[in-house]
Amino acid sequence: MVSISGRLRVGVIGVGSLGQHHVRIYSHMPDAELVGIFDANQARAGEIATRHHTRVFGTLDDFFGRVDAVSLAVPTIDHAAMGVRLLGEGIDVLVEKPIATSVEEADALIESARLHQRILQVGHIERFNPAVTAARKILTDPKFFEIHRLSLFTPRSLDIDVVLDLMIHDLDILLSFVNAEVADIRAVGLPILTPKVDIANVRIEFTNGCVANLTASRVSTEKVRKLRFFQPNDYVSIDYSRQEMLVLKLRKSETGELNIDGDRLCEPPEEPLKLELESFLSAVRHRTTPEVSGEDGRRALKVAQEIVKKIEMHSRIALGGSPLSSASS
Repeated sequence: MVSISGRLRVGVIGVGSLGQHHVRIYSHMPDAELVGIFDANQARAGEIATRHHTRVFGTLDDFFGRVDAVSLAVPTIDHAAMGVRLLGEGIDVLVEKPIATSVEEADALIESARLHQRILQVGHIERFNPAVTAARKILTDPKFFEIHRLSLFTPRSLDIDVVLDLMIHDLDILLSFVNAEVADIRAVGLPILTPKVDIANVRIEFTNGCVANLTASRVSTEKVRKLRFFQPNDYVSIDYSRQEMLVLKLRKSETGELNIDGDRLCEPPEEPLKLELESFLSAVRHRTTPEVSGEDGRRALKVAQEIVKKIEMHSRIALGGSPLSSASS
């Protein structure tokens, strides 16, 4: 299971804008041995390998029998095929978000992990943001969410739309915060700089009455990562980027007067990706359920794909079609 030194043998597949950071962090983890990396761009893989003192593998097969666990940070379209092969070879997998391009592919990954008794974790990194950790400790019964995730345009992840690229982070947090099923989704979105939707606005209603408004854009002039929610007597504001949480509470004084008090409550600042990889390796070593399971990734993907369908339907209606014609096409 582990190397002679007692360290887990790990690898990284895909060393692009995010995968390179997996390599960096693994290379400094005392309980991990970074065995090797692979990328379709062998020149880039060579640069990353040299920088972090590891080796480059020429194919996926080179990992078989040599590693205990891998981070899979390739384009989403390759997640299922590569992930199923790795799991089938007895390798535990952390697959970057979204888990796959379809619910069917997600099911294939989940089934392969179950069949081969492997760990499958999904890289929803905001679960490990210290501000989210702090908020979860005071979570009671949230009733309303207002969420914004805005980014400057970059040429990365253009194989998927903004819902699967950016909004899915907040969908995962939202679904983990609200203890109810989704009842209704309304969504609009537009392609701006790419053929796919670059900006989207969504309203989600849950069966318990909770409502969430989400906006995601990858064509903004500023970077914003904020989630706000209201629950009885509390207003909670999370700034993902600053790793800060502000809580405004309604309190009654000794004289019976109602006052609003504010507190900034946060965990010590940490790099969320480092916490994510530490959590993954802990699950691998102790054979425990990962913090973000394949089922969690599937649920977020399912809601994201329902949002995409709503956007497509709205666009067809705006162009003179109808829900009936769009559904039958």
